[in-house]
Amino acid sequence: MATAISLSRRTLLKTGAGAAALPLVHIRSAAAAGKLAIGLWDHWVPAGNEAMRKVVGAWADKNKVEVSIDFITSVGNKNLLTIAAEAQAKTGHDVQAFPTWEIQNNRQTLEPVDDIVGPLLKQYGTINPVAEYLAKIDGHWMAVPSSSGTQYKPSCARISTFKQAGLDVQAIYPAQSEHVPESDQWTWDKLLELAPAAQKAGLAFGLGLGQTTDSVDFVGALFRSYGAELVNAAGEITVKSDAVAQALEYMVKLAKYLPPDVYSYDDASNNRALISGKSALIFNPPSAWAVAKRDNPTVAVDCWTFPSPAGPKGRFVPFLPYFWGVWSFSKNKSAAKELLAHLCQREQVETLSTAVDGYDIPPFLSMADFKVWSEVGPPLGTVYNYPVRPFHNATPSIAASPAPPDIAVQIYNRATMTTMVAKLTQGGQKMSDVLAWAQDELEGFAR
Repeated sequence: MATAISLSRRTLLKTGAGAAALPLVHIRSAAAAGKLAIGLWDHWVPAGNEAMRKVVGAWADKNKVEVSIDFITSVGNKNLLTIAAEAQAKTGHDVQAFPTWEIQNNRQTLEPVDDIVGPLLKQYGTINPVAEYLAKIDGHWMAVPSSSGTQYKPSCARISTFKQAGLDVQAIYPAQSEHVPESDQWTWDKLLELAPAAQKAGLAFGLGLGQTTDSVDFVGALFRSYGAELVNAAGEITVKSDAVAQALEYMVKLAKYLPPDVYSYDDASNNRALISGKSALIFNPPSAWAVAKRDNPTVAVDCWTFPSPAGPKGRFVPFLPYFWGVWSFSKNKSAAKELLAHLCQREQVETLSTAVDGYDIPPFLSMADFKVWSEVGPPLGTVYNYPVRPFHNATPSIAASPAPPDIAVQIYNRATMTTMVAKLTQGGQKMSDVLAWAQDELEGFAR
């Protein structure tokens, strides 16, 4: 989860030294016309790093630029520490990969990239609205939406368990471009209907109520599907509403059928639950399924990915984009921007997504037709419905929106929504007390 970090000068210096010590992958040309240092996310799928090396290397050779690449892990927030250290020191990489909220946190030290995104919009059309919400600030694009690391978190269910309970997920979401009317029955009410049987079978749904990203994203999407906004787009606090109360009342009912440890879930807990064969449903990108292919093939062949459940106000699928930014203190802004424009072309985006079994989601909706989602398995077509497609009647969403991003980032990082649920379901507090607590929290965020 992207968390706000306060660092001492000593910590910053140590972090900077640590980042400098990361292994470099040098791509050299005998007639190099310049140098470029880029810090990229260390992909969860190992093949992603090698694919990126090849794509960047081909560009570097053609353009006679010497490029050094650091693949910086997000484990232990190493990437966030590196970003903070470089922003403070005003030195480091020319290009840096930024997780979801970090454009908002670093907008004062980023170079505007309208000259990259503008032509891409003309070339490829509509961009994911969540990416625009996060990276377009005061009318200017402050980072380029990336495919590498960008993910949806839709439903990933055990086919057999759901079929036994009366819901054939392969039939309602087949691996083909058409809307099946029966898919409209996949709602939060249907999920609640199926939850007791899954619990009884020892396959309770692995839906976290902790403080990290996966938990916040799942609850955030549910809130939006109920029209439950803690803060509206105008920045007005709206937590004491019927819609918020309805979303919380639903979670009180659902929590009874979830594993008792969901309050301490981190972002690996749901993955482990699915891979080990102990859960029939999680909300996650295909990484858990991909690991199951290697470690528990019996589970992998029984998995199917499809959109999130719908609520009274629609179907919202959690979306977490990554971005590439150019620091304002970069020593080679021209080469940095040329490289980013190259990486965003359809050919490169498809190459990178294919290398990681479709984990990476392109920012442009016109690129939702890559073959990888049809071709990977087992079972064949298992992640066809991983990207949001027009016939899904679904909206990409990020928790805490549509609040102004400077407030939303605090709601997200403080896990306000999952904390509200925990206070009700684990702490036994009254609804009125939970809403009063949230009101006070939100007033502090809005000051």
